[in-house]
Amino acid sequence: MKQKSHILVPTGLHEVLLHACCAPCSSAIVEWMLQHDIRPTIFYFNPNIFPLEEYDIRKNESKRHAETLGIRWIDGDYDHAAWLAQIRGLEQEPERGSRCLQCFRIRLTATALQARQLGITHFATTLASSRWKNLEQINQAGLAAQKAVQGTSFWPQNWRKDGLQERRNQLLHEYHFYNQQYCGCEFSMPQPTL
Repeated sequence: MKQKSHILVPTGLHEVLLHACCAPCSSAIVEWMLQHDIRPTIFYFNPNIFPLEEYDIRKNESKRHAETLGIRWIDGDYDHAAWLAQIRGLEQEPERGSRCLQCFRIRLTATALQARQLGITHFATTLASSRWKNLEQINQAGLAAQKAVQGTSFWPQNWRKDGLQERRNQLLHEYHFYNQQYCGCEFSMPQPTL
C-alpha cells in the first residue's frame, strides 16, 4: 500500500467502486480520489432508507453530483421490504448496534457483487466518512463482503482524516446539497420531543 498523507492506497489502484450513502458524504472522497488519479464509479445502494421520498431525494442528489463531475453512477435496487426482512429481530437495537452491522453487511456485499460484475477489483464505502458510524463495524462488514465475493478487495479507509470532514462541509454548501438529519432507516429517525 502507498501512503498519501493518512490515507493508505492499495498499490496500483486506479479504479474503485464506491458505495455512496449520500452526496454530502461522497463529495470530498470523490474529489480526493480524482485528485489522486483514482477513478470512482459510484454505486448508490441504500435499501435501508425510509421513507421512499427520503430515498428519492438522497438518490437524486447523489446522481446530480456524479453527473456534475462526469463520473459513472449506478442505481442499486430499492427494496426496503427485503432489507426489513434481513434485519428482522434487530429493530430495537441501538444505533451502532447489531442492526447497523447487519445493514452494512447487506450493502457492502451488494457492492462487492456489483464490483465483480463490472470487473472492478476494489470497492470502498462513504459510510466510513460519517462520525455517526462505527468504523470497526464498517470494516468488519467490508472484509466479510470481500471474503464472500471472490475476486474483490475491500479498501478499508477512514475518510474522516486529512481535512476530508471539513471539505465535506464546504462542498455541502458549494453544491447546495440536501443534508439529511438521520442515518436513513426508520429506526434511526429522530423521535419527536414532548
